[in-house]
Amino acid sequence: MKKFSITDLARIIGAHLETTPDHERRAMSHEFFAGVSIDSRTIKPGDCFFAIPGENFDGHDYVSEAFAKGAVCAVISKELKNSKFRFCLLKVDDTVKALGDFAREYRQQTGFKVVAITGSVGKTTTRHITCYVLSKHFRVFQPPKNFNNNIGLPLTLLGADPEHQVVITELGTNHPGEIAYLTGIALPDIAVVTNVYPAHLEGLGNLETIIQEKLSISEGLKPDGVLIINADFDQLTDACRARGIRFVTFGKSAYEADYQAANITYDSFGSHFAINGVDVYLPLPGPGNIENALAACAICNQLGVTIEDFAQTVSTKGGLSPTPMRAELLQIGTLTVLNDCYNANPASMENALQILSNLGSTPLEKTNLGTTMLEKRFLTGSTQNRRTVFICGDMAELGQQTQLLHRQLGESIAKAKVQLLLAVGKFAHIAAQAAKEAADSSGHYLQVEYFDDTISACNNLQKFIKNHDIILVKGSRIAKLELVVENLKELFCNSMLETRNECRESRFERRR
Repeated sequence: MKKFSITDLARIIGAHLETTPDHERRAMSHEFFAGVSIDSRTIKPGDCFFAIPGENFDGHDYVSEAFAKGAVCAVISKELKNSKFRFCLLKVDDTVKALGDFAREYRQQTGFKVVAITGSVGKTTTRHITCYVLSKHFRVFQPPKNFNNNIGLPLTLLGADPEHQVVITELGTNHPGEIAYLTGIALPDIAVVTNVYPAHLEGLGNLETIIQEKLSISEGLKPDGVLIINADFDQLTDACRARGIRFVTFGKSAYEADYQAANITYDSFGSHFAINGVDVYLPLPGPGNIENALAACAICNQLGVTIEDFAQTVSTKGGLSPTPMRAELLQIGTLTVLNDCYNANPASMENALQILSNLGSTPLEKTNLGTTMLEKRFLTGSTQNRRTVFICGDMAELGQQTQLLHRQLGESIAKAKVQLLLAVGKFAHIAAQAAKEAADSSGHYLQVEYFDDTISACNNLQKFIKNHDIILVKGSRIAKLELVVENLKELFCNSMLETRNECRESRFERRR
């Protein structure tokens, strides 16, 4: 970020300047800070430290450590245990709000354009694809993680430098009013709603509330800003029209969307389709990623990138790669693992099951790739006699519909003809029971095993996972199923069936 004077910061956030007798009252307008941090472990000399209270830690307990590492000022909201600081303290009522107020002002003083993305699923991958394409044309900044809340979004904006031309952000929500607050900080030039599905129902209640919450992203749009929505959701387009909101559309099935996907075919590692007549190969698997690519194409085109340029960029072999833990294909020893364990809701579960089904059934002759190490190793053996396995965790924050949606998930698992289901958690048990009932009634054999928690599942993987299995690992964040993926690496990269060099190559492929 560009340098800011401490005096200007105090004015923007409405802070009271606290000094001690030991503090030299120099002209504050000549004292500047060069960055913002909320973590004393990573603070750099010249930074401003915002003391944020949290569930497990309180930043106020680390103010002295921040100063010891070179912070020039700190924003606080409570009295400190050690008040004998020889540094500048700015006191406010709420440090989280102060962080947001400062980020809004910083965004207004810089020249970069802001893209804000919300939606029930696909936010991070849409951001990832958009950044990949736009970075070929502009100086682009995106957060290192999905910083999509009232702390992460301000840090994203403040992390951008004046020379950046485009900043791509995510706006998340689990209760009404959150998107409206965040968009008022981001003030986007382009706002995107990727889709609307039942998610975070515990805080949002129903789909109608979700739609209204997502559409509140338009409230922060600049006067000449553009709202981009998924036209495959009639309730979403109807709500826009009812509110008199202008919008641009993308879609797979919607008639005459502004950015329309057609002629869609899938293979094990991606999909072929056309956007407004322009052929695209997307090296990311599953139908959900087509939605993400369409949204990204609409963003890029609104910023001057042609559809032809977009198609050529994403189709380049060896370029666009999956986002970690989001439909990320890994080759672990003889296993093919779909690592999709970052989070889960009904829509993302359906998408992941379709990818698993494609991996287990796509004839090799229909797959025209095989250029990456993962693809070559997957294609060296036949998909015949390879089991499809689902290691399934709970879907969280679904409120009163939790049991119903898990039963529906079970029916989808049976429909996908999964052969082994390892259910992790009490709600995953409900899905497993429904899956077994549906499989039995259809004559499909499904082996089901139950585990109370992720640690128990990890301790028993060697009993159930076999060489050459094709495995989907997915559940909500609370399940921490990434531990399962790590355990699979330990078990199958240390087996006698793979050399150390092959394991090293497998890990390298994962990092690419």
